[in-house]
Amino acid sequence: MFADRAKIIIRSGKGGDGHVSFRREKYVPDGGPDGGDGGRGGDVIFEVDTGLNTLSNYRHQRKYSATDGEEGGKRRCHGADGNDIILKVPEGTVIKEAVSGKVVADMSGDNKRMIVLKGGRGGRGNMNFATPTMQAPKYASPGKPAREMEIILELKLIADVGLLGFPNVGKSTFLSRVTNARPKIANYHFTTLEPNLGVVDVDGCNGFVIADIPGLIEGASDGAGLGFKFLRHIERNRMFIHIVDAASTEGRDPAEDIRKINAELSKYDEKLIDKPQVIAANKTDVLSDEEKENVIRKLRDEFENDNTKVFPISAVSGDGIKELLYYVQSVLDKLPKEAVVFEPEYDPDIELIEEDLPYTVEYDSKEKAYVVEGPKIEKMLGYTNLESEKGFAFFQKFVRESGIQDDLLEAGISEGDTVRMYGWTFEFYKE
Repeated sequence: MFADRAKIIIRSGKGGDGHVSFRREKYVPDGGPDGGDGGRGGDVIFEVDTGLNTLSNYRHQRKYSATDGEEGGKRRCHGADGNDIILKVPEGTVIKEAVSGKVVADMSGDNKRMIVLKGGRGGRGNMNFATPTMQAPKYASPGKPAREMEIILELKLIADVGLLGFPNVGKSTFLSRVTNARPKIANYHFTTLEPNLGVVDVDGCNGFVIADIPGLIEGASDGAGLGFKFLRHIERNRMFIHIVDAASTEGRDPAEDIRKINAELSKYDEKLIDKPQVIAANKTDVLSDEEKENVIRKLRDEFENDNTKVFPISAVSGDGIKELLYYVQSVLDKLPKEAVVFEPEYDPDIELIEEDLPYTVEYDSKEKAYVVEGPKIEKMLGYTNLESEKGFAFFQKFVRESGIQDDLLEAGISEGDTVRMYGWTFEFYKE
């Protein structure tokens, strides 16, 4: 069974606790602290695997966890880092936060590997806390906690062209004729229960990927029938081939079918209706020349414009298909080739820091610095490497979006003033 959606829980590893110990060696009666640091917790990483085309691997397992970092040891021994967990997904998988539905990452385009949840930093051993006035510290810092979130994986197929149309209008037959795809074909509704991909390769064409989206029905955008389940796949298509039954073999009006399907597209996402369409009036082989001429004329009178052309075809005999494909290729050649990639809307590094965690902003007149402290700050620093460019950029975003920058300004800070957070010192510049 094709699987294009899965809901799972992911958990990063907890950082290992720092260790408290002292040197105890013969002839060294006053050995100093030698407790080592805890190891870093493992990350949860998503990675594109080009050999996968479904999310079926995630149907039977609900929770995926990286391992925790080990506690630090005696003699300055650093605890082992936890193992990362790498989750392989097909290209085109969109990762969403389950409650809000916001996009965390889109595994498409250049985004082949993504750390979604970072493991907690290891705690510091007591060897780090020795000072001239405190030479035998009896405490160490704990490792930062693991992070957990529920996510939805959605596979949105990456194809240049999407096949649209009601069930049983001949989409699968068309796909099997123009590509190397071998979909199941039979004369009953909803023959296609999963999207099929194929590559069109005809003389004079550069070649393009085409997807047969299972038949839509009226009300699909509201969740009716099977269509809603697959509407997400058409978001990445650059254009559509809209196949209709020109012969009305099941008693439906092809013009009314087009109007209904376009209404569902617009209702699902208004941008979809602006994409180029080609109407393929199928099953013309069963019409007389006069009937064929009348049907095509009516469709062209109502739908043909600069963005939509009408082609009479027969998926069974092949009539008109080559002309249709050449036209589709000419349209694709003019369209931007950049893949549709959904921008992130949810940053776990920020969102998973609880809003109600407190922090304080105070001015230390002795050190002439603004001191920001509290569980909210400590938790953020526990997952952030401020020594890296990316980590520092995240830190700046956190300060801006969490309200800390506004609180510093309210406290009277000016650009160039010093800010101190748990041993880290910065010059303040408003963004």
